Amino acid sequence: MSDAVIHIVRRLATPVMMSEMLQSLDSYVKLAVDVRREVLAGGGELHADCEQVLLKDGSHQEDIWGADWLPFSQALMYSMM
Repeated sequence: MSDAVIHIVRRLATPVMMSEMLQSLDSYVKLAVDVRREVLAGGGELHADCEQVLLKDGSHQEDIWGADWLPFSQALMYSMM
């Protein structure tokens, strides 16, 4: 896992959280989303980094989807992990 900041987001992300999640890739944010628990982890360089954070937080592999969020266009791209 990289040393980048990865946040677990249970409610609306704050501007500080968004800024920190954008540090790794600058124009988009890697996400892993637990669709059952309705929680996401964002930041880092790889979806796997976020996935590991969710697994440590109690998520199950079969409930996690990967996504990229492009904040400037408000676009979201996703796939099942």
